[in-house]
Amino acid sequence: MSLTTADSSLLLSRLRDVLPAHAVLADEASLAAHARDTAPFPDCGIPAVVVQPATPEQVQAVLALAYELEVPVVPQGARTGVVGAAGAVDGCIVLSTLRMDRILEIDPGNRLVRCEPGVTTAALNAAAAEHGLAYLPDPASRDTCTIGGNIATGAGGICSVKYGATADHVLALDVVLPDGRRMRTGRDTVKGVAGYDLTRLIVGSEGTLAVVVGASLALRPARPPALSLLAQFSGLAAAGDAVAAITLAGHMPCALELLDRATSEAVAELGHPLLRPGSAATLIVESDAADPARELSAMELLCKEAGAEHVVTASTAEESREVMEARRLAVPAVSRYAATLPGRPTTFIEEVAVPRCELPKFIGAVEGIADHHGLRIFTSAHAGDGRVRPVVLFDGADAGRVARARQAREDIVAAALALGGTSTGTHGIGTLKRDWLARELDPAGLELHRGIKRLFDPKNLLNPGKVIEA
Repeated sequence: MSLTTADSSLLLSRLRDVLPAHAVLADEASLAAHARDTAPFPDCGIPAVVVQPATPEQVQAVLALAYELEVPVVPQGARTGVVGAAGAVDGCIVLSTLRMDRILEIDPGNRLVRCEPGVTTAALNAAAAEHGLAYLPDPASRDTCTIGGNIATGAGGICSVKYGATADHVLALDVVLPDGRRMRTGRDTVKGVAGYDLTRLIVGSEGTLAVVVGASLALRPARPPALSLLAQFSGLAAAGDAVAAITLAGHMPCALELLDRATSEAVAELGHPLLRPGSAATLIVESDAADPARELSAMELLCKEAGAEHVVTASTAEESREVMEARRLAVPAVSRYAATLPGRPTTFIEEVAVPRCELPKFIGAVEGIADHHGLRIFTSAHAGDGRVRPVVLFDGADAGRVARARQAREDIVAAALALGGTSTGTHGIGTLKRDWLARELDPAGLELHRGIKRLFDPKNLLNPGKVIEA
């Protein structure tokens, strides 16, 4: 909705009654800066105001006021999401949690940390490391993404194959409901099944049910030193066979990553010394087992038996760092390639998940989609748990290519679902995939989703239009 001048003035006046002046931003630059996340496609609205509360009580005051005036509220963290979940709607209050960035307590005895939502994942891990502990979810944007955003989307990372995603580490949440009431879910004990699992319900709900103002998160002992290997294959099927063999043999690598032909070539062209050009797929494996050299040796043999034509196995920490750097260079390599193109090169990160055994077939389908639409698509996969990230590259100044990129995104999701997959693994639904979620759920599941949204948010004010139409 769009606010009239009088309504807008009233809203700003009332917000300044409950927040410090510096925490209420209504200038044009601030509104524009908080209009969207990193997704290039969904249309976003223009917020009426951006608020930056610093305490849970201030969040309560903002939501209670918004509920009274029936003004929509869009929660935001660092806006690193890629599906439009943090995009503003016209006339809304954007509620940024970045000022709530305190680590409240690290409890080594109980291996947990209590923190606010604006803490970055990297900062949390650095603090835990001082106690010999670690917070193991590791999104690629860990240096900038926030714990609140990780909780909102159920974020994962490279090491999720062994250690799980965000949902596996959230013990309890401190949340504010759309009407301003504050509620605690879960508990700080290791075990506990009293009542419905509201914590798991809120994790991944993308700010549509409640605003997270605090969390108790499980910590683990710091990871032991790891060793890595890199294997290149002449065909996708051979790489898929290696992934299957590693899994069937009972190995538990802490990273099992797959790069397609386009991504492998881009990383090789960037100058990485270990990658040979011309391979159809690159598999990167990391082990932090008690005897990583022994486990790596066994997985190296499996890769060779599957048809690997080039294998590099690290024996030192520095060599392992170089191997893993090949995976971390995937995005910079694509960016460098894009910078050489004419027009306005634009990338869009898609993300789906498929059964692990279907990875080669799915990546082959993506290559076919790229050829069909005349686009470059660079695909990497968390092969150990079947999550795939095709990066679609197109000229954002060419309306025809933009339309083809949009259709390619639709085709990618359709291909994943056709193989028994899901429209998103850990990036969320937002607005981009809302229609796909409605297709993925059965009628009873869709009805329950809508009923849960109405129960939490009867006025449909909290991040409206995201995930599911109420």
